[in-house]
Order: sequence, then structure tokens, then C-alpha cells
Amino acid sequence: MFPLSQAISTPTFKMENTTDYYDYSVEPVTPASPCSRDNDNFLGAQLSFIYYFMFLLSLYGNGLVLFIIYRFEKLTTVSNILLLNLVFSSLIFMSSLPFLGVYMQLQNWIFGSVMCKLVGSVYYLGLYSSVLFLALLTFDRHLTVVYSLGLRQVRNTNYALVSCFVVWLVSGLACISPMILQNAFVFRISNTTYCEDHPFNLDPTFVYHLRTSTYYMQFFLFFIFPLVVIVYCYVRIAITVMSSRIVIKVKTVRLIFIIVLLFFICWAPYNIHLLMSSENSSCEEMQRRGYVRHITRNIAYFYFFISPIFYTFVGRKFQNHFRQLLVRRFPKLKKHISVSENSRTNISTKGTHASTGNPNARLNSATVDFSSDTYLPPLTLPVHDRLQPTCINHNANRFPIQSKIVSGWYSNQPHTYC
Repeated sequence: MFPLSQAISTPTFKMENTTDYYDYSVEPVTPASPCSRDNDNFLGAQLSFIYYFMFLLSLYGNGLVLFIIYRFEKLTTVSNILLLNLVFSSLIFMSSLPFLGVYMQLQNWIFGSVMCKLVGSVYYLGLYSSVLFLALLTFDRHLTVVYSLGLRQVRNTNYALVSCFVVWLVSGLACISPMILQNAFVFRISNTTYCEDHPFNLDPTFVYHLRTSTYYMQFFLFFIFPLVVIVYCYVRIAITVMSSRIVIKVKTVRLIFIIVLLFFICWAPYNIHLLMSSENSSCEEMQRRGYVRHITRNIAYFYFFISPIFYTFVGRKFQNHFRQLLVRRFPKLKKHISVSENSRTNISTKGTHASTGNPNARLNSATVDFSSDTYLPPLTLPVHDRLQPTCINHNANRFPIQSKIVSGWYSNQPHTYC
């Protein structure tokens, strides 16, 4: 499904009708009028200029995400491992766009047959893995928010590494079909080289089944399945947020709605277009679908370009890290940008009262900033969702106020510091 797929204007041939049924003489074969795809291909060539900007901005944005994670965060946390893999998959996918941009503008593949298969494999590997990592990140957020800290023994580094391995394995296996069918070939009529789905001398039945299985796999495994996972997980997250004591409840639910809607708006039109495509279409219908194909494909490309950056910088933690970088690089901005000094505090208690009772007494509520570990705003979870240890000052009376709880991935209980 490269940009020029179904765009080669090959003439079709038809036999003239004979008046005598028993006349087996050879009749002249005349070519039918070829279907010109110049107009929709011209639109695709014009839109392909944004591929270079997307590639450069992706390098900068994803590079900034990687630097912030390396500079301020732990590389061994579950969410950071998943986010790193999402960034890498986005970079893999974006690395194919400059080649596609040149291909669409020249209407000719100039990089050779080996690069045709390599770029095609990189394209699909990045595309498929990005979709699955988005679904995996959403599922991980669902575990964190809905089940709080109850799954700490399951949600560890091994869980993250195994999940990422499965995603890369499934994505790699899904690339076998495009790797087989994607070939560079010369179209003799126009003496133009194309990099397209071209099976050469493969068995037609095998090619048919391979194309059919690839289509349904992409539609169900890389569209329907992630969509169901994302919708289900965010519905559960929204229900948990609405049933808890949260200061910015409406803002959190609105953000959840935007994330789900953005995924559907950007990824659904392209897959719906593929579902409605048919090889037995008229020339006018093929031209109209060519316009739709270029537009919906670029919308999907934009989503996979922006998703790692969007999922990262929505979090308050990463926003604060970014502000710290700006202030350190441009000290004059310190007057205009507010930066939290304690950027490594994950959870802060609020709204509690002084207590001289049992040091293990639970607090009424806790405001949880998941932004270092997710892209959701701070949540206020109900008291029954987590055990709130009190802060003990050995030089004074016991008090639970302003305690800082730093949760480690490997500890059974959160560490409390006064």
C-alpha cells in the first residue's frame, strides 16, 4: 500500500465481438482507453512535501522525548520502557517517509530493488508496531489507574520487556507478506520504475490468499483490535475518575475523550477506505478513491508522527522537565516560566489533618500525579484504593501532612520520606 498503489495507468484489452459463432479466425485486438491517474497522483505529489517536515520534526520531537527520559527519568520503569519503544517505532516509520516523498514527486523509484523491499519493510514495521504500542500503553494506563498499585508484582520490568517483545514479533511477522510482494519493476510502456505490490512469477492462488490475509490482518489486528482496547480501557479509566475524589475531574475526562477521538478520526478513515476499495471499479471511481486515499493516508501519517510527542507532553511531569530545559538553556525565561523544583515526586498528599493516632492510619485521599508514568493529569483516588502510610518525625509528634511517597517498581510498599 505504497503511495502509488493502484496508480499505474495500464491499458486493458478486449476482444471485438464476432457475428459468426463458428468463426474461429483471429480477430484484431484493440486496446481500451487507459485510465489516467495523473490528477490524483499530482495531489499525492503535492501532499508528499509534508513528509520531509514530518520526518525532521519527528527527529526533533522524539529526540527531545528520549533526552528528557534519559535526563530526568528512570529508563527501567514500565511506562518509560513502553514509551521508548513507541518512540523507536515512530522513528522507524518516519524514516521511510523521505523515500516515499521522492517516489511520489518523481513518479519513479530511483533507489533500486533492494531499497524497495527494505523501505517497504521499514514502513510496515513502524506502522504496525506504532498501533500496537499505542494500545499497549493504553492498557498499561488502565492497569495503573483502575487497579492502582494492586498489580505491582505483575506490572514489573519483565512484564514490560515481554510485552514489547511480543509487539515487535507480531509486527515483524506481519511484514513478511509486504516483504514478499513488494518489488521494483519497470513498466515498459512509459519506461518507468515502480516500487509496488508486484508478485512476478509467484503462484496466482498463493498471491490471492496472501493479499487477502494481509488485508484482513491489517483491518482486524491493527485497527479493530487496538480501537476496542483503547475504547474499553479509557471507558474504565473515565468511570474510575468520575467515581473518585478528583480536583480536575472534568479536565481528565475531556482529555480521555480527545485521545480516543483523535485515534478514531485519524486512523479510521484510511482503514474504511481500504475496506471499500474494489479492483473492479470504473475509471472515475478509481480516480475519486485515489483522492480519498491520499488524504486519509496523510491524516494517518500525521497521527503516528504526533502520537509519541502528544502522549508524552500532556503529562505535567514532562511539561515540567521541558520547562527546566528551557530555563537552563535560556535563564532569562525563568521570570516567565514556573518550574517545580521537586520534579521527582510522584504522589503528594493533600487535604489531610493532623493526627496523633496510629501511624498506619489511612489518609482521606491522595492526589496522584501520573504524569511521570503516564499522560493523564493528576487523579485523586479514593481512600480504599491505596494504603497511605503516615510520615513519622521522631523529633516531634506524629503527623501525616505533606508526606512524599515515592513508589518503586520493585518494592511491595511505597517508601515514605519526611
